[in-house]
Amino acid sequence: MRHRVRRFEDVGVTETIAGLLMSPPEFFAVLGAVALVVARWLPPAARRHVTIAAGTAFVLSVIVLGVVGIRWQVAPVLVGGGVALPFAVSPLLRALRRRPGRRAWRARWWLALPGSVACLGLIAAGPVAAWAFPVPVFPEPSGPFAVGTRVVQWTDPNRPETFTADPDDRRTVVVQLWYPARKSPPGVRRAQYLGRTRQEARTVSAALADAVGLPGFLTDGLPQARTHAVVDAPVAGGDERFPVVLFSPGAGGVRTQNTAWAEELAGHGYVVAALDHPYDSAAVVLDDGRTVHAVTASTGDRDADDALAADWTAVRAADLGFVLTRLEDLNRGASIGNDSLAGRLDTGRAAVTGHSMGGAAALQAARKDPRFTAVIDLDGYPHGAVSPALRQPVLALTQAITPNTDPRYLPRLTRALASNTTTSYRLTLPGAAHLTFMDGPLYLPPVPSIVGSLGRTGSVRAVAAPTLAFLDATLRHTPGDLADTLSPYGTLSVHRPADPRCSRRCRPTRLTPVTTPSPDRRTPETDD
Repeated sequence: MRHRVRRFEDVGVTETIAGLLMSPPEFFAVLGAVALVVARWLPPAARRHVTIAAGTAFVLSVIVLGVVGIRWQVAPVLVGGGVALPFAVSPLLRALRRRPGRRAWRARWWLALPGSVACLGLIAAGPVAAWAFPVPVFPEPSGPFAVGTRVVQWTDPNRPETFTADPDDRRTVVVQLWYPARKSPPGVRRAQYLGRTRQEARTVSAALADAVGLPGFLTDGLPQARTHAVVDAPVAGGDERFPVVLFSPGAGGVRTQNTAWAEELAGHGYVVAALDHPYDSAAVVLDDGRTVHAVTASTGDRDADDALAADWTAVRAADLGFVLTRLEDLNRGASIGNDSLAGRLDTGRAAVTGHSMGGAAALQAARKDPRFTAVIDLDGYPHGAVSPALRQPVLALTQAITPNTDPRYLPRLTRALASNTTTSYRLTLPGAAHLTFMDGPLYLPPVPSIVGSLGRTGSVRAVAAPTLAFLDATLRHTPGDLADTLSPYGTLSVHRPADPRCSRRCRPTRLTPVTTPSPDRRTPETDD
């Protein structure tokens, strides 16, 4: 089993990763609790020594956890160990007070067995919970660049805020940038996940849990996570100008929901700008400290919900176009003074992307704004107008179409791709689920119907690899047949302007988490 050690920066202790994500105090609490239960069943010669060692380890671990913070996953361990502790220690205390020659009393085995089993069950629940709901550990970006990040807030003076009744309110968006950076010194503090501060991360985490009806404590590990990016790190040296990739999250999603994917792209020389859409994202913390919660909600009526989704998608599409304009300003140095990114953005090579409803927004933004030169839809149903026809190459990454899939999804997506005036691609990733296309696999239970079957870090690589291949081909014009490059990743459908029907298919191949696809490293299965 592979072992990794990572700095648990906020509490100053290290956490050991060996299949389960538990800090040393948590690990020793589990070990001590188990030993306390098992000690009762050991021979007398070993029982005393094991009980003393286990009790000491357990008590010291509890003290340390009380100082650095106790996660809910460890609570059953502490209960199980706490119940076992007096039963393990009391025979030792009685032995010290016992007169010589008297036999020590022990409970009958058939009385002790149910209690031991119950305690072991409680203790085992802790590691299982830590495995199912871990503090996410982000895969290290595989590209040649280190990654920097920053958060900016921009207000569009020309666009009213349609979600409020205030006629003077103007549309404001919060944007997080990930960009190629210079390598930072060892030990430098990494960016907080889900927010600029721990408090913002807690606010967003609680809002995300509430949006899907989960108890907030199930996601309380998210604010403890650190990513690989460094806040305000100096931009990478040289004079290279980097293509830009704009990203819109899913309904109720937040700008950070695809952090692992964004860091992987930035490590390969792209500037990723991910948006919070106020009143649509679960929670958006503004510069003045106000938190804007989502007000969008479905009605249960299909036609009404379709109309609402089309309206919300149009707002998101306008947000994306506005952010591209602000990135152009930033590149000219007119946005944030002498910004280090000034002159380093190639906004003439801009892709618009999104997950779920964000994918629909990306398609609509590309229809309205010819400045976008490529589109990536991460498993997004195409809400809104289907005209005018798209004029940019599109990559639609989808999960497998099943009987449970909305029957309107594939025909509508196919129509959008087939009417495109440029070649478009639909790639179905084997083993993917809807949440595979975001950070969900890093911190949700590995249930295939929820997060797919590609594994925690494997999901990130499986989505990032075809994304990078498509961006390299469309924004950097790398040579080669893009269909040949994409086909090893799954089932590929190519839609060419001259032939609106699907013209090429490859059977799916199990993906491995690699960075740069190449046909000689992955060969698709052939038909029998």
